[in-house]
Amino acid sequence: MKWGIIGTGNMGSMLTSALINSGAIHSNQLTIFNRTPEKAEKLAETFTDLRTASSLKEIQQKSDILFICVKPHHYSDILNELKDNFTEGQCIVSITSPISVEELEKATPCQVARIVPSITNHAFAGVSLFTFGSRISEQYKQTLKNTFSYFSEPVEVEEAHIRVASDIVSCGPAFISFLLRNWIQAAEDVAGINEDQATKLTENMMIGLGKLFAKKIFTLEELMAKVTVKGGVTGEGLQALEDHTGELFHEMFKATQRKHKEDKESIDL
Repeated sequence: MKWGIIGTGNMGSMLTSALINSGAIHSNQLTIFNRTPEKAEKLAETFTDLRTASSLKEIQQKSDILFICVKPHHYSDILNELKDNFTEGQCIVSITSPISVEELEKATPCQVARIVPSITNHAFAGVSLFTFGSRISEQYKQTLKNTFSYFSEPVEVEEAHIRVASDIVSCGPAFISFLLRNWIQAAEDVAGINEDQATKLTENMMIGLGKLFAKKIFTLEELMAKVTVKGGVTGEGLQALEDHTGELFHEMFKATQRKHKEDKESIDL
């Protein structure tokens, strides 16, 4: 199987690294392309036998499975340039939520999937979100799922839930990092702890928390109950969070849903 990745920005580079470093595919099975050749060439220097293409048409010709890892408004230009040479035997994979599999199926004769990765895949962890088109073969489905299982847990999601699922899986690390950054700053401001020490403690707490969930030792509710002593410090802290969180997360999800709608309305494949 020959693989191709168009776009070597944050997600395209992460996907390249995860595919090769996890052992999911060998570097000589993969070709990458970027409008700025230097970016692709620099990434290729990291992996022996990783190939670069000099044009969109070249990577199209060399790929059975072709990932499009660019911003949503660039999709139409790419598809217009390649539309005359796609085949029914090829599989196109979008990694962005505003581009639905139905839209890609209308724009190309290809078999289609959407896979939304996460930066956590760098550590061979986390989830990758899958949505399949109506004409994709079982062989391609299994190949994609088996390949991504090397560095993530593949999870199928309905089209209606792709945005909120992406918020949790793909955007979530950035959102949680923002909250933890504020957590560390507040610890320094209120209690005077050194920022570096607070950061180290927080990072290791998060690693330990993740391992608790990975081993299914506690649910969220069980964990809070285990740590909270009646009349104790944790209880006071939780009450303060409940009193002041307000509509924070509701507003966050409203904002991402609104942006998703705007992006979809601005795209014309």
